[in-house]
Amino acid sequence: MGYQFIMPKHIFYGENALSDAGEQIASLGKKALIVTDPMMVKLGNVKKVTDILDKSETSYAVFDGITGEPTDAMISEGLKVWNDEKCNFLIAVGGGSPIDSMKAIGAVATNGGSINDYLGKVITVPTPPMIAIPTTSGTGSEATQFTIITNTEKDIKMLLKGPVLMPDIAIDDPAFTLTAPPSVTAATGLDALCHASEAYTSKKAQPMTDDLAISAIKRIFKYLPAAYKDGSNIEAREQMSLAALEAGVAFNNASVTIIHGMSRPIGALFHVAHGISNAMLMKECFSYVYDGAADRFADMARAIGKADTSDSDEAAAEKFVAACKEICDFCNIPTLEEYGIDREKFFRCMPKMAEDAMASGSPSNTIKEVNKDDLMNIYKSLWK
Repeated sequence: MGYQFIMPKHIFYGENALSDAGEQIASLGKKALIVTDPMMVKLGNVKKVTDILDKSETSYAVFDGITGEPTDAMISEGLKVWNDEKCNFLIAVGGGSPIDSMKAIGAVATNGGSINDYLGKVITVPTPPMIAIPTTSGTGSEATQFTIITNTEKDIKMLLKGPVLMPDIAIDDPAFTLTAPPSVTAATGLDALCHASEAYTSKKAQPMTDDLAISAIKRIFKYLPAAYKDGSNIEAREQMSLAALEAGVAFNNASVTIIHGMSRPIGALFHVAHGISNAMLMKECFSYVYDGAADRFADMARAIGKADTSDSDEAAAEKFVAACKEICDFCNIPTLEEYGIDREKFFRCMPKMAEDAMASGSPSNTIKEVNKDDLMNIYKSLWK
């Protein structure tokens, strides 16, 4: 059986990755649109990038209108700045939201229309050159052909895709992640854990994604607790930055499965940050599906030292699910109830959520076959 594998054209990672990339950045165009959020400006992360651009005498404009998870309205606003400022390449500085927004602005800049026109279609017209500089270790968006944008009219998170959405340059410099507070470190780190473990247990898994996924899982279990406990631990930050990149490349090629499918509707309807809603679902989703791929779940448990060859695959798989719950507890992930979600409203929305989740296609990548009723049962189990 043959496979296909895609990743960014150029990756700079590790200490000083940003300054190492200076020449490459300048070669992409004459004027950059920097897509970011107000906090990145305030923390000085945008200045690190503009200093590099100033050095090479490259012009730029800054759009810092990404004030939460990206919506169609934010994309329209960013596109206006792109056109008014006559930019010709894009740089995203921030977490998954600015990177996803940059991809969407790039797509509409060359494909035309509104971002909402692309739901269910593969985006094919090349975007302007794009550079992704993540400031969190988790979304892996710098290494994927996907973007998630909320359609405010339909109240859904649209998963949009196309190989042209892959950034030309990904810069994973751990110095940028030092400013992430513990709650963001936890949410994004657990998002990366979902990416890696879903990629490993996806029907679309392949040998290269397997190696990257297992490597990411080992790093996350070892270094996320340290990065969460002490944000200035540069070794933990560097290792998490690498883990997020590995997990991003893995799921970009093997896809995500049930957790991501079920998480997007919670995010869209109850405004729960993406990494948190994934973490809330991890134990219940994996408990429900591990018996369909016990050998794969067992591999992950053995890789992190939670099981060994004396354990049966079923026993080892259960130990992996328990380890996932443990790391979520360590990172203080709230339940739906603790988050303040209204139980009655949640139950009322469940049929729509299960339908939207199935429609996204992600749950059907799960090795165990699942249907809308299964998803309803999992949503119910979150209220035990």
